[in-house]
Amino acid sequence: MTGGIAPLTARPAWKALGAHFGEIRGLHLRKLFADDSKRGERMTAEAVGVYLDYSKHRITDETLTLLRQLAEESGLRQRIDAMFRGEKINVTENRAALHVALRAPRGAAIVVDGENVVPQVHAVLDKMGEFSDRVRSGAWKGHTGKRIRNVINIGIGGSDLGPVMAYEALKYYSERSMTFRFVSNVDGTDFVEAVRDLDPAETLFIISSKTFTTLETMTNARSAREWALKGLGGDVKAVAKHFVAVSTNAAKVSEFGIDTANMFGFWDWVGGRYSMDSAIGLSTMLAVGLDNFRAMLDGFHQVDEHFRTAPFERNLPVLLGLLSVWYNDFFGAQTVAVLPYEQYLKRFPAYLQQLTMESNGKHVTLDGDQVSCDTSPIYWGEPGTNGQHSFYQLIHQGTRLIPCDFIAFVETLNPIGQHHDMLIANVFAQGEALAFGKTSEEVKAEGSPDWLVPHRTFEGNRPSNTILLRRLTPAALGRLIALYEHTVFTQGVIWNIDSFDQWGVELGKVLAQRIVPELESKAEPKLAHDSSTNNLITYYRKSKETA
Repeated sequence: MTGGIAPLTARPAWKALGAHFGEIRGLHLRKLFADDSKRGERMTAEAVGVYLDYSKHRITDETLTLLRQLAEESGLRQRIDAMFRGEKINVTENRAALHVALRAPRGAAIVVDGENVVPQVHAVLDKMGEFSDRVRSGAWKGHTGKRIRNVINIGIGGSDLGPVMAYEALKYYSERSMTFRFVSNVDGTDFVEAVRDLDPAETLFIISSKTFTTLETMTNARSAREWALKGLGGDVKAVAKHFVAVSTNAAKVSEFGIDTANMFGFWDWVGGRYSMDSAIGLSTMLAVGLDNFRAMLDGFHQVDEHFRTAPFERNLPVLLGLLSVWYNDFFGAQTVAVLPYEQYLKRFPAYLQQLTMESNGKHVTLDGDQVSCDTSPIYWGEPGTNGQHSFYQLIHQGTRLIPCDFIAFVETLNPIGQHHDMLIANVFAQGEALAFGKTSEEVKAEGSPDWLVPHRTFEGNRPSNTILLRRLTPAALGRLIALYEHTVFTQGVIWNIDSFDQWGVELGKVLAQRIVPELESKAEPKLAHDSSTNNLITYYRKSKETA
């Protein structure tokens, strides 16, 4: 499966990086910048409208050379080519991982099992576009003849996180006469609050489930069906006018009452967390329109081509992926903070959590052997400047090393006075403060009493990337997402793991299916779990009886 590639810790570059780390681990960014006046200009890369400053890292030119050597020894170039060729690199499910085909231009050729899938992709996009135009224009009418003014996407995981994030990110471009909401949690509160103030006659539900059997999604879908029929006089024919499906299970979709002509398909080579630019993005297209959706796809494709063709020393996802490996596995940094200085990107860190941790939260290699180092770090974050008044204290003066990604845009979509310059000043200031800190001598020179000096000293030497784009357009969003998708892929290749399966989500779901009837049974169930789970079930059942 690994093509004869040596185990990670046995690769020459890995061993050389270990020795090199021992030599430079104590180097401070103050010295690195003092010794190289051009470092801040030199350690940058720019491509397809994305500017990356990676100079504030605890690295030297030798570090970068060794990291690129590790990429070569890990077969990164060959693995990139294999992915773009449609090979079945998702080895545990025997599938291709071909999200890049979702944004390939019309006329391109990407072959899976002997068939060019690009025409299929564009056929679905065309169908989505036609449907989107009808809903947005008012040509699509609900059961009572009213136009659709509310769209609710029901999904979970990749069928929710991507659409939610994209809607919030592109709200500036959205159709403001329509309301868009998203339901994912099986907690009934999520659904009730989403529909509380809506008219069923003006509401369209998008049920997003590949199999149309996902427990949480179908529980919410059935509640939506009951709510809609109750408000529409109980005529089951109303379902076809107020529900559409993103699925591949035509039988289940039809059984639910949805016209299969309004079923939008996708393929098993599309992983859930990589699916927001497939039919899963139908709510996004309804919000921003076909042209903006296609512009987003073009942004994805631009980064795809950059990742596929650019030399590693100038390849943005490769640089980001290798640097994250450097901190994760040599410095022992356990987390990465993603800090978008753009309010529209408030859900971007949550989206990245699934993309990164579901992809690379693995403990065995492609061959099924135990990994020899830590894999995915924990990704987290909030928009700036809010986070500065919250958790930045830990990043600046805490005991943990937390690499940061600062994301910002040169132009704002909403210019108001000095707001944007103040925002960007904070981006640059935070990176500077993290890198260089404030010495005790500097604190003393400001007149602080000796007892206060340790409290006001900043160690610095905290690494960060600064990622700048011109403006938050649909294309820019596509570029940003693809940048992280391929960063995750780069990490996974280095660690020799399968970034495209997610068996870890299965066990809890299976056990939940066993427990549900035990909670609902009228008769006392015979429990066969561990003593803690048995006791919790018993306690819950008794509490329900006395509620």
